[in-house]
Amino acid sequence: MAKEGYPFLLPLLLVAGLLFYAGMRWPASVFLILALFIAYFFRDPERLIPSEESAIVSPADGKVVGIVAEPDRTTRVSIFLSVFDVHINRAPVAGHVESVRYVPGKFKVAFDAAASAENEQNVLVIRSGSDKIKFSQIAGILARRIVCWKKPGDKVAKGERVGLIKFGSRVDIFLPEKVTLSIQLGDRVRGGASVIGRIKHD
Repeated sequence: MAKEGYPFLLPLLLVAGLLFYAGMRWPASVFLILALFIAYFFRDPERLIPSEESAIVSPADGKVVGIVAEPDRTTRVSIFLSVFDVHINRAPVAGHVESVRYVPGKFKVAFDAAASAENEQNVLVIRSGSDKIKFSQIAGILARRIVCWKKPGDKVAKGERVGLIKFGSRVDIFLPEKVTLSIQLGDRVRGGASVIGRIKHD
């Protein structure tokens, strides 16, 4: 479980234990169920990372809700994370973190296409050789806390954990022209494990 979940989990377990001790089984059960949900939400499973050099892996678990050609000739792939998905975010490629930029904004529902441009988000750019891959951790109507564990200059491996978003969110990744997509609208992907595209190397 991600360490960010413990401040939520431990108080719930403490209250549940005290209520059980006091013989208040029904309220105690409610707090125990909430604690189990928190443990489930902040789960952090190990993933088998594809070794193929040209493969770009998904930065998040969830459903592909958008594939859009952007004016800068990149393709934006939008992934919606429900409260039942793993919320750990991972590096889509190996390389160095070139920049990390926080952008304040709104808290629209994360599956709304407008969330990509209008919602609060954290934008990371990873340089991998001559290529740059940008992706955004985007807050949703419930997600009011974006966590990023990396800073500019950090080296990352493909599929490495880079942060998380708490309670329902969205991740957008912007793929260069030279990338051939491996996913389509409606697909479900797993962070660090699902190949979403392959870079055509010269």
